[in-house]
Amino acid sequence: MDAMTLLHERSSMGKLMGPAPGGAQLEAMYRAALRAPDHKELRPWRFIEFSGDGLERLGELFAEAERVDNPEAPEAVLDGARKKPKRAPMIIAVAARVTLDEPKVPRVEQVISAGCAAHGLLLAAHAQGLGAMWRTGKYAFDATVREGLGLGEQDELVGFLYLGQLAGRHRPVPEHDVDAFVERWC
Repeated sequence: MDAMTLLHERSSMGKLMGPAPGGAQLEAMYRAALRAPDHKELRPWRFIEFSGDGLERLGELFAEAERVDNPEAPEAVLDGARKKPKRAPMIIAVAARVTLDEPKVPRVEQVISAGCAAHGLLLAAHAQGLGAMWRTGKYAFDATVREGLGLGEQDELVGFLYLGQLAGRHRPVPEHDVDAFVERWC
């Protein structure tokens, strides 16, 4: 797949099945992620992989977040939280490990850099025929989840990338009017 086709046709895939990407596929995805813009070479990106039992552990962390938020949460709500990671055979959490002692690279730039790394992962997944979906939701911003993932107060969880083989139908990518998003100062 040529680069322009990849950039023009990448889309989120909500229905994913096993097997999880592995070996050379993951290596290629991480290598793409590590090409993200990186002012002062801070490398603010961190990746946490979940597959197999790791998805169960992530589900338990989501359920714990529900319990902390609402100690009276019914078991159905906790079970729903546990099931969320099972929508894909692999999840990669992408975090920005923010360095506060570099005045030339503000926090926002480091978080955006981690977001670019996440996008690199998505593009590399698509280029290899894999499906991927970038999800955030309340767990990406939850203190219990952040602590459970070992993130510091200054860090930011930019998203959970759900990865796997394509399942279901691939919807056509909608066309957008470029001029609706571009302001030109000529």
